[in-house]
Amino acid sequence: MTSSAVITVSDAGIRFRRNHKGRRSFKDLFSTKARRSKPNEFWALQHVSFDVHPGEAIGVVGRNGQGKSTLLKLVANVLIPDEGAINVNAGVAPLIEITGGFVDDLTVRDNVFLTAGLHGMTRDQVAAKFDDIIEFAEIEDFLDTPYKHLSSGMKVRLAFSVVTSLEEPVLLVDEVLAVGDKAFKNKCYSRIEEMLTEGRTLFFVSHNERDLERFCTRGLYLDKGALKLDASIGEVLAAYNEDYPGL
Repeated sequence: MTSSAVITVSDAGIRFRRNHKGRRSFKDLFSTKARRSKPNEFWALQHVSFDVHPGEAIGVVGRNGQGKSTLLKLVANVLIPDEGAINVNAGVAPLIEITGGFVDDLTVRDNVFLTAGLHGMTRDQVAAKFDDIIEFAEIEDFLDTPYKHLSSGMKVRLAFSVVTSLEEPVLLVDEVLAVGDKAFKNKCYSRIEEMLTEGRTLFFVSHNERDLERFCTRGLYLDKGALKLDASIGEVLAAYNEDYPGL
């Protein structure tokens, strides 16, 4: 890792099994036999290397199934690479899966405390920010409603509000802004811009070119599990559109 980097990805790769749910068992991780590639396995990412420095806003570009979300999960330490290394030298606020950490049968109120706690906030810290979280999510009337009864848009609002209330230097965002009405999207955009102004680092996966150009200055273009291009966001989008016109 270079001295100024908050994230360093060094020759990283990860493989999955075809037609199987989930990852290999914990025992398999230490089995030489299991670590050899098998016909029913494929590399979701392989030989990926890059550094991320404080305050950078990076857009991750590529077709579906090319490893974008997998890369974010590796950075968030949700997944462990099969080869290479990923070093994260800063706290991460991941907005990757909107249902992650939320429990269907718990109320909105309880879920806020639970989810923020899972991300490292103390109960007192959550209590101090609770009103702001609920107000931003616009769900004041649903505090004692079970989470499972919220609409998909309300779940996105709550997740975004909770995760962006974390005071972590790195924000990971994976397509969640594709859901929600225009007014709330604008609130989300404003909050992201505020965080960038504060010097936070952004990893942003999206198929929306306008959003990528709005937030990001640098792009990573993933294709067939490989990092095809690491350049300015304009260069990356141009290369992607040239390879896949009309997508």
